Amino acid sequence: MLSVPIKTQAFLSNLPLFHELETEEVDRLAAGTHEVRVKRGDMLFHKGDPCRGFHIVVYGQVKLLFITSKGDEKVIEIMGPGQSFGEAIMFLEKPYLVTGQALADTMLLHVAKEVVFEEVERDARFARRVIAGLSRRLHQLVSDVEAYSLRSATQRVIGYLLRPDQEYENDPSSTTVTLPASKAVIASRLNITPEHFSRILHDLTMAQLIEVDGRRVRILDIGRLHTFEG
Repeated sequence: MLSVPIKTQAFLSNLPLFHELETEEVDRLAAGTHEVRVKRGDMLFHKGDPCRGFHIVVYGQVKLLFITSKGDEKVIEIMGPGQSFGEAIMFLEKPYLVTGQALADTMLLHVAKEVVFEEVERDARFARRVIAGLSRRLHQLVSDVEAYSLRSATQRVIGYLLRPDQEYENDPSSTTVTLPASKAVIASRLNITPEHFSRILHDLTMAQLIEVDGRRVRILDIGRLHTFEG
């Protein structure tokens, strides 16, 4: 059997998708897992490349994007430590629909689809967790489409700053968040221009709702920000 470092097994066993698996089950998945290291700016894969498994970010960041017919970049998602991507395409056995590019020096684990398929067939509990994970992604996609269609740009930015998975510094009424990527990348993620994103941050600053220092955004009043209409 392929020798896999213990740290890979430990990392996999701590992920929500795998944490209920028995040691031997994690061992089987780890045997089909290898490390991938990419430098900032490197392409992890391109649209149209074959998908041979899914990736999990150990450290660093990866943006998923596609290029529009006009040559513009549209960021679909920004993936950080502990997050995974590629599962849906892996199960469809289709080529990648997007391009993956490292936003920072990044280490990932790549889990081969063969070991995932074998574990799905072997363990119904594991199959249900995979389905639940894919369902959460679908729910997020629907929420994104709703936001682009029905919410103003200001509401999208506020929603991003207050999103449930945001890491806050402790304070129930005011807190500081750190933007995970450049303002241009986040603007693309929110389907607005970088200039418009900067104007919204300026407007929120003038309304004394936030203070901006580079990538650090201090939210001065979470309650007021929730209800701000712009």
